[in-house]
Amino acid sequence: MPVSDCELTQMFEHVLKLSKVDSTQSVAVLKSHYSDSRTVRAAMDAAQRLGAKVYAVELPSFNHPMAMGNDMTAYCGDTALTGNIAAQRALEAADLVVDTMMLLHSPEQEQILKTGTRILLAVEPPEVLARMLPTLADKERVMAAEKLLKQARSIHVKSRAGSDFKALLGQYPAVAEYGFADEPGRWDHWPSGFLFSWPNEETAEGVLVIDVGDILLPFKNYSREKITLEIEKGFITSIHGGFEAEYLRDYMKYFNDPEVYGISHIGWGLQPRAQWTAMGLHDKNDGMCMDARAFYGNFLFSTGPNTEVGGTRKTPCHLDIPLRHCDIYLDDQAVVLGGDVVAPQASIAR
Repeated sequence: MPVSDCELTQMFEHVLKLSKVDSTQSVAVLKSHYSDSRTVRAAMDAAQRLGAKVYAVELPSFNHPMAMGNDMTAYCGDTALTGNIAAQRALEAADLVVDTMMLLHSPEQEQILKTGTRILLAVEPPEVLARMLPTLADKERVMAAEKLLKQARSIHVKSRAGSDFKALLGQYPAVAEYGFADEPGRWDHWPSGFLFSWPNEETAEGVLVIDVGDILLPFKNYSREKITLEIEKGFITSIHGGFEAEYLRDYMKYFNDPEVYGISHIGWGLQPRAQWTAMGLHDKNDGMCMDARAFYGNFLFSTGPNTEVGGTRKTPCHLDIPLRHCDIYLDDQAVVLGGDVVAPQASIAR
């Protein structure tokens, strides 16, 4: 259902309060011509209502010659901010940046965060923002799970479709997304509600099976047949199945980069208001489909870059693939069974 301008501004005011915005703060709204104009206006109005000093930074759009489609996650690395030091300094001067154009997986974003500036990404349609309006309870649920993930030294994932995947953990940090940026140098995404880490280099092994009904991003498709990925020493070595496996193979091959096959972040969804079915109600260019990444009890794995946590894989191709009906074990402790969260207790939705 449509969200009114008034409601959207009220929602932004709520999220900016959670992000510690007040009259002592400055807020920059990063936008481009393709940014949702209502989102930009609501962010600026809400920040002004809270007494913050507000300004906009508008950049031209950027399209790499190798990019396919309009999805903002389909090409990683270079952005409209690349090489634009003046604009970067303007963003670093703010206490909080509301990003309505997408800097994720860019070195410039990491440089901005290191100055202590917070970044809140908001690129989903207003109706999606409304359904997954973040709360303190969302943070508590995700942070309880993050505590376990930080301590874990191994992960094991199984599914009824045939997945049997293992990796060691600890080389890279655990990351929690709960929908607001409330600490210096924090990046978050409204909407969200999930957590993840990265496998230790060369330790990811086994098989991941994309079952019928599982989601492939950035294609924003529900798989119509099984796709089996074989993984050795952290890299996908084989993709087999029918047409959809062929499509995936050819898509990844197009980038002509062996690092596109690396297993990137792995984790699980903790957002009960995110829905596996929601993607089917939206056009592909509506947004990023955060429902798919965050829905409760999924196992989300990705491929490609890991530079945002100090890794060496700088590659433009990034896939996010949430699987249903998985069992997830951290150091042999079950956290998800059959696609339902079972631990820790504070992470179970009520």
